Amino acid sequence: MQEFQYEVFDRQGRRRQGRAEAESAAELVRRLAGDGQTVVQLRPRVAAGKTLQRRLGPQDQLVALLELATLLESGVPLGDAILAQRRGSRHPQLAAAFALMGKALAQGQSFPAALQDSGLSLPDYVHQLAEAGELTGHLAQALRQAVQQMEYDQRVAAEFRSALTYPAILVTAGAAAVFFVFAFVVPQFSNLLEGNGDLPLLAEAVLRTGLWCNDRSGLLLALIAALAAAAVFLLRQASLRQRLMDALAALPILGDWLAQADAARWASVMSAMLANRVELMDALHLAVRGVKISSRRTSLARAVAEVRGGAALAEALEKQDALTPTGCNLVRVGEQSGQLAQMLGSLARLYEENGARRMKRFLNLIEPAAILLLGAVLGTIMVGVILAITSAHEGVL
Repeated sequence: MQEFQYEVFDRQGRRRQGRAEAESAAELVRRLAGDGQTVVQLRPRVAAGKTLQRRLGPQDQLVALLELATLLESGVPLGDAILAQRRGSRHPQLAAAFALMGKALAQGQSFPAALQDSGLSLPDYVHQLAEAGELTGHLAQALRQAVQQMEYDQRVAAEFRSALTYPAILVTAGAAAVFFVFAFVVPQFSNLLEGNGDLPLLAEAVLRTGLWCNDRSGLLLALIAALAAAAVFLLRQASLRQRLMDALAALPILGDWLAQADAARWASVMSAMLANRVELMDALHLAVRGVKISSRRTSLARAVAEVRGGAALAEALEKQDALTPTGCNLVRVGEQSGQLAQMLGSLARLYEENGARRMKRFLNLIEPAAILLLGAVLGTIMVGVILAITSAHEGVL
């Protein structure tokens, strides 16, 4: 049971507040509505002295599914495993989700249907694997496969964030250093502009830029903060994130790594689907939906259409240039030997290793490039200041 705080309008239209225990938020809403009350707000009650509950993340859901798979592998009945997960969940949203699953199972629904209606935000392949696992009687194995695929997706996402975080830190630190020099160091030499009309062009440009930055330092800081907030907001838009991904995929070294990671994700999902006896066309549709780069997604979708028309998978992938020649050969061998799931798993590992090497090359190039760029900008500023000092000294002599 979970305790909730609620606000309602009663039969007389008065606003009331209260607390109640229920298996889930949906159950409490139905109970209050049955009493003729209209719910306007409902939230889990936070115990005194505790902070507000953090948002449910992908890692929380992964751990919950892993624990459920472990219980099932140990021979615990599904209903008891769901009950144990509901009682042991540390996050209220997870507890509510498992409570809904337990109630759905008690009413005769299948586990895949209960998982679909639980409110958890899971990848599509998890539901497909759960359905295949229940049909084949290997639900625990299917859930573990789903967990492994989720771990792989999270690892790739973490590597991508790590690869972009380091350059972002370097660029931010460099921009901050340049701003500090322009706004607070260069203006100390602004008196060199007075009475020196023959300063070199670079020296005058540096000094006047420094004065301009110093006079508007507050405005510039506000503008930078506004740009940062706008960037965060825009990056939350799916369409803009897709455009950014496509733009990064077009870069020479980073693009190669992203392409390898995307192909590895596709092959890994396909391997997990086929290993659990999911139909080939269903597996292809699910795997294509997980591809991040638009051009690759389009190529794979065309290959799927050709497979639906009767073409072999390897031939369709090769015709659409969706995979490398090595990848197409592995798929062809898998089709001919009846070991397509195993070959796709090997292909995913091959792409992952190649992608990791390309990522290291990208990171190895970023640091010297950033240092050279920052050194060039700061060196230009220092040269401008030195030219101004020497010109003023020559004027005095």
